[in-house]
Amino acid sequence: MPAHLQRDLSVGEVAKRSGLAVSAIHFYEAKGLIKSRRNAGNQRRFTRDVLRRVAIIKVAQRTGITLAEIRAAFDTLPDSRAPTATDWQRLSASWRHALDDRIARLTQLRDQLDHCIGCGCLSMQECPLRNPEDELAEEGSGPRLLDPD
Repeated sequence: MPAHLQRDLSVGEVAKRSGLAVSAIHFYEAKGLIKSRRNAGNQRRFTRDVLRRVAIIKVAQRTGITLAEIRAAFDTLPDSRAPTATDWQRLSASWRHALDDRIARLTQLRDQLDHCIGCGCLSMQECPLRNPEDELAEEGSGPRLLDPD
């Protein structure tokens, strides 16, 4: 393997290669998502596999996966190598159900969003279509129609 591919990366190099700010790299490290070591000059150095991990973090965050969920998934991976395509398939499959649920909730919200606003009353207590005679008050405070869980 060429020497430039074996060399560890500085935080600036990781930021440049990943398209993230240096502060984001530090944040991910503080959250335990990526790891570095210190060289003789006390500078952070990252192994090249951190680029794959950062790419996974960015994709997962874009789909709404929390950093805690990402960290839990990373805890199942070996530290000694970059995540493989097989690792990604396993991680993404484990997130699929949560994403499907989120999509269903968002679709329901989108489809119901204009019902009360469209009638003009803007009142969940008085709206005869969505909450006749304030029936939902018996269930307690908070949104009742958005999240049936």
